[in-house]
Amino acid sequence: QTLNQLLVEMDGFNTGEGVILMAASNRPDVLDPALLRPGRFDRHIVVDAPDVVGREGILKVHAKGKVISKSVDLKVLARRTPGFVGSDLANLINEAALLSARRKKRSIGMKELEESIDRVIAGPERKSRLISEKEKKIVACHEAGHALVAFFTPGSDPVHKISIMPRGIGSLGYTLQLPIEDKYLVTKSEILGKMSVLLGGRCAEEIIFNDVTTGAQNDLEKATDIARRMVTEYGMSELGPITFGRGHGEIFLGRDFAREKNYSEESATRIDREIGVIISSAHGRASELISKNKEKLKALSETLIEKEVLETEDVERILKSD
Repeated sequence: QTLNQLLVEMDGFNTGEGVILMAASNRPDVLDPALLRPGRFDRHIVVDAPDVVGREGILKVHAKGKVISKSVDLKVLARRTPGFVGSDLANLINEAALLSARRKKRSIGMKELEESIDRVIAGPERKSRLISEKEKKIVACHEAGHALVAFFTPGSDPVHKISIMPRGIGSLGYTLQLPIEDKYLVTKSEILGKMSVLLGGRCAEEIIFNDVTTGAQNDLEKATDIARRMVTEYGMSELGPITFGRGHGEIFLGRDFAREKNYSEESATRIDREIGVIISSAHGRASELISKNKEKLKALSETLIEKEVLETEDVERILKSD
């Protein structure tokens, strides 16, 4: 009823009155086609996540009225926040202001801003959570596995930080990779490399402890989703340059984006088999890299247990050593 009334009102406007109708949505996939046809909403403007220049500009806006240290370089922060939208960047500045106030500082420094990036991405540190020495070793090995595979995988985003400090809900550690520049296209080799990095933590557990834990649940979920997209959407598999399934949006807000099944059961079996092959291949590459650099993995995880947080320089120093 709301949609029909809106269409009636739009068609009823007198063109001589100079009325311009504007609307915004963060779910364009679920809008009724009747709204988008010529004569109603003629021009569609995509407001995507900001690039590095846009992020710097947004940071400048939110930094106004706050006492920022002269050592702060907003260009560096913009490069370290790929994928952040305006609300994330506003939250980053606010978190940094709160940290500075707690530490009784007169201005917001670079240290507080960089720490805020971690808080926005992974949540606040949970220093009250007690972890046994055994679990700490497993978490350190897992994160070191991610970092090692990323370091030795060509085209992979550089490792910015590794941490085994519990953060947010259920996160016992994380490995943060940041791209050197914004990317709008991703190659097949880069996607395969990303999958190997995701499986690096699981592989490290298998090789070092000869056992696996539930810690890789999110990694496996992401790797499986990427593999499925490679087969069904990107045409990056042995099944050829074909897409399987047709995307369509439900007209009710709040529903997830669905895909219509337009292929046979035989094709579904081949898709599942191909997904398994891609994941097994990524797992094999990660295992090979970790097996070849087993001593470096141990050195990295031991240093991580000692320091709890490692920056880029620490990781490179350990992994580049002979």
